[in-house]
Parts: sequence; structure tokens; C-alpha cells
Amino acid sequence: MTTLDPSIRPPFDPELAPMLEVLSAMMPPTLTAEMIPALRAGGLPGMPTIAEQLAEAGLESRDVTIPGYEEADIVVSIVQAVGRTGRGPGIFHTHGGGMIIGDRFTGALGFAEWLHRYNAVMVTVEYRLAPEFPDPYPVEDCYAALRWTAAHADDLGIEADRLIIGGASAGGGLAAGVSLLARDRGGPHLAAQLLQCPMLDDRDATHSTHQIDGLGVWDRGSNVLGWTSLLGERKGTDDVSIYAAPARATDLSNLPPAFIDCGTAEVFRDEDVAYASAIWAAGGVAELHVWPGGFHAFDGLAPQATLSQDAVEARNRWIRRIWG
Repeated sequence: MTTLDPSIRPPFDPELAPMLEVLSAMMPPTLTAEMIPALRAGGLPGMPTIAEQLAEAGLESRDVTIPGYEEADIVVSIVQAVGRTGRGPGIFHTHGGGMIIGDRFTGALGFAEWLHRYNAVMVTVEYRLAPEFPDPYPVEDCYAALRWTAAHADDLGIEADRLIIGGASAGGGLAAGVSLLARDRGGPHLAAQLLQCPMLDDRDATHSTHQIDGLGVWDRGSNVLGWTSLLGERKGTDDVSIYAAPARATDLSNLPPAFIDCGTAEVFRDEDVAYASAIWAAGGVAELHVWPGGFHAFDGLAPQATLSQDAVEARNRWIRRIWG
């Protein structure tokens, strides 16, 4: 067997590479537990508020308190075009942040174009974060909110047969876990699952997890922090469910069609490719894009780059096929 050298890494896209210097000034490649409170505290001074961002995008939002895991109160936000009427497809959104940071609006505005173009409604969930709320709180909160969304589809103007789930990074992992829960618990029905650079495997055994260490965005150390916060001493053991770490699933049959994307220069590359391959092996449908030179979440962090625009357009083409 050939021994792979983790010091040999795929290069960053030439247009994206300079952005890493800017990003590293705001967030280092390796996060630590001590950084979590500051990262949760909010954005940079002078950044527009969520309300201002929604208004700029022509969207409106309202909050609803619903029962989450073990009937505890959690909040979902219903986001749609200002003055929307009629019915259309739905997006159930699970936000990213490594299971430890972020909120329900993290990444949500990336769906603004779809909300306008397809007269869609987005429901985005404020699931509880690790380490204060370890597994199974995050995935079970998300599943409870999906059930609420499906049960209230008529009131929300959502066509139930066109409801998809989607998220990026930890949100992509949660979307995959919730899709497995929906399959195994007999619903709700999902038309598709959108897994953007998803966080799927707690074992950190792939080559890409060793290649992206001390550089890029969300490196191996950050990933260990995220999974350890979620799973504690169970991380890497046999005592981890497929809903927490979907890469552990041995049966990926009967899942909704998946869109999976990632960059070649990110920790999640190998586990994302393996997940798509496992879906195909089970007779399922998955569209996979591995963008050359892309670091983690590059399309959201550097949207002006050509590679980012190509990645967004690939997702736009996919949703046209899903929603028609």
C-alpha cells in the first residue's frame, strides 16, 4: 500500500489564495474552545444587522417558538419575499458553524435568489449548540423543526412534495443526519438534500484531514474541536450514531436525491466524496462537485471569485432540475 504524505497538499485556487490572508486576520485556521464565546458574540463592528440584510435582499422574516428535542422551546424563522402570496416550494435550513457557533441566519441569505425565483419559503432553525448541548440535541432539534415545518406546510404556503433540506458545513452534516432520521422514522418526505461542504465524519481518518492542518479555513484542529464538543469521549469510538456522523451509515439507500459539493483544499473533501460514492453504491442519486483549489466554504467567504460563481451556478442548475 502506498503511504500518502500529508505535507503534499493540493494548491489553493490562485484567485482565492489571497483571500486567506484577509480571512486569517478575522479567524485563524485552528479554533480553540477559548475562542467560542467571542465567536458567538456577533459580527464585526459596522456590519449590517440581520434585519438590514433581509431588507436589502427584499425578504421578510418572522419568528415562531416551537417544541424541539424533549419538548424544549426552540425558535425557527420563516423567511420569504416581501409581500409573497400563493404557494411554492420550501427550504428547511440547518446552519453551519462546526456544531459550536453560528445561528439560524448563518448562510441563510445565500438562498435569497431561490426564494424570489421560485416563490419559495425558507424555515431556518435555531438548534442548540455543543458543547452545552451535545449530541443528540443538535440533530434532534433539527428533526423536530423539520416535522413542525411539514405539519404546517399548508399554513406556510409550502407545497409539501417540494420541500428540501439544506445546509453548509455542520449544517450540511445535520441535513444529512436529518435526512437519515426522516427515512428511518417514516417521514417527513423530503424532495432533496443539499449538502454544501458537509461535516460528516468524526473519526478524522481521511487523508484530507491530515493535509489541511494549520492552514486554510476550518482545519483539522478546528474539526477535532467541533466533533469533541459534540461527542465528548465518544468521538472516534463505536458509540456514535449515524445521525450524528452520517459517514458512519452503512445503508444509504432510499434517501432523497443529494447535491454534495466541497473544495479540494479542505478537511471535508475525502469524506464528502466517500459519502456520494456510498449513495451511488446503494442505488441512490447524488450529484457531486469537487472544486479545484477551493478552501472550506469558499463560495460564501469569497463570492466574487470565478470559482465561487461557478459553484453557485452549479447549485442553481441543480435546483432548477429539482423544482422545475
